[in-house]
Amino acid sequence: MILVIGDIIVDEFIWGDVTRISPEAPVPVVSVERIDRRLGGSANVVRNLHALDTPSAMFGLVGNDEPGHWVHQHLSELDSDDRGVITKANERPTAIKTRIIARHQQIVRYDREWIAPALPETHSKLLLALDQVHSSAQATILSDYGKGVLTPDFIRALIQQLQGTIIAVDPKPEHTDAYRGATLITPNLMEAAAMAGMAPLNEDRHVEAIAKTLHQKLALQYVLITRSEKGMTLFDGSRYHHIPTAARDVFDVTGAGDTVIAVFTACLVRGDDPLAAAKLANHAAGVVVGKLGTATASWSEIKAH
Repeated sequence: MILVIGDIIVDEFIWGDVTRISPEAPVPVVSVERIDRRLGGSANVVRNLHALDTPSAMFGLVGNDEPGHWVHQHLSELDSDDRGVITKANERPTAIKTRIIARHQQIVRYDREWIAPALPETHSKLLLALDQVHSSAQATILSDYGKGVLTPDFIRALIQQLQGTIIAVDPKPEHTDAYRGATLITPNLMEAAAMAGMAPLNEDRHVEAIAKTLHQKLALQYVLITRSEKGMTLFDGSRYHHIPTAARDVFDVTGAGDTVIAVFTACLVRGDDPLAAAKLANHAAGVVVGKLGTATASWSEIKAH
């Protein structure tokens, strides 16, 4: 089992077509054809693990509202243990990102969210829920979207409690120091550069320097940096591996980082070596960026890519 801890978001997609400009303002008028929802944010990691036939447990916060109940229902449908999803009162509603898409192009996105740090008593409840399941877990993914669940003190408490297992982090630069002692991080180039205090130059030697800095600074085993059209760079403490992109067509990069950390961690759990795991994660990213919206990749799709 892999535990996922972080910021739960509902991804809402409004799909339609544009045939005219509004007479009220110079904006397109979208004729809505359908609306759908998907588990997003940290919960998208759970979706990706489910696509990989990997059991999971989700830990995070939702509101006492219809979207929050929807989250519990859909986690259950993915056979993900949701005992660690705490329902808060209406002062902290469920986070929702709504994207309006017409002719395969995103017109606008609007967010409804609460980003204040979670209260200490809420973190205590999350740690209590974690106590009930973490002994059966081989790994934990800290999916940090910067929305208030993973505060620095809470991250440090989690890393201390989870020692002895794989601790994978999809990081936010503002929490860099708190990740010390994790097993691995999977930042994109902009995040990695900010965490290392360096310029985000997408050149092999510069990315190697960033990876080495983070590896030493945070006492990590692995640093996997995603580099857009240049693929990925893996540093295992002794060797750098530059992996060319596997993307054939790029329609939407939404949630690609969730796919990368889910696949990389799942591969390590089943015993793959880090380079093989990174290559599979790279292929998985190539699959999901070729889809619209928050997407996942199955083992069969990854192997066929």
